[in-house]
Amino acid sequence: MRRCLCPGSFDPVTNGHLDVIERAASLFDEVVVAVGVHPSKKGLFSVDERIDLLEKVCAHLPAVRVESFEGLLVDFARRLDIPAVVKGLRAVTDFDYELQMAQMSHRLTGLETLFVATNPDYSFLSSSLVKEVASYGGDVAGLVPDVVLQRLHERLGRR
Repeated sequence: MRRCLCPGSFDPVTNGHLDVIERAASLFDEVVVAVGVHPSKKGLFSVDERIDLLEKVCAHLPAVRVESFEGLLVDFARRLDIPAVVKGLRAVTDFDYELQMAQMSHRLTGLETLFVATNPDYSFLSSSLVKEVASYGGDVAGLVPDVVLQRLHERLGRR
């Protein structure tokens, strides 16, 4: 069985994230969407809320399951016996950082990292940008799944 991780903070999950997860699901038998828990970071959504949103937006993908993890991704991958990570790359700046992470992961445990080029429709998109635009009342419809848009409006007191 071919298995991979799609890690991230997903605060919130965007259509760019969903695109990468769907593409990974077309290539692997099982995809574990790994929500990183960083106790020092205060997110807009709790880890449980992020997991709930991811489960909802990935419900059409039977090979996908969502879990959270703390600590090193390589340790989480080893615990689950998963040999590969799939990451989306938006720009050269992503590549510089992600290449370093991939090389360290491989050195530590042999974990392989596969990069997929982001769909050009989402090349500018990040969770941080979505949160900032939405917090000022900007329209982020079409950038996040509908259920995420609704939760953003509820959380930020819009509509």
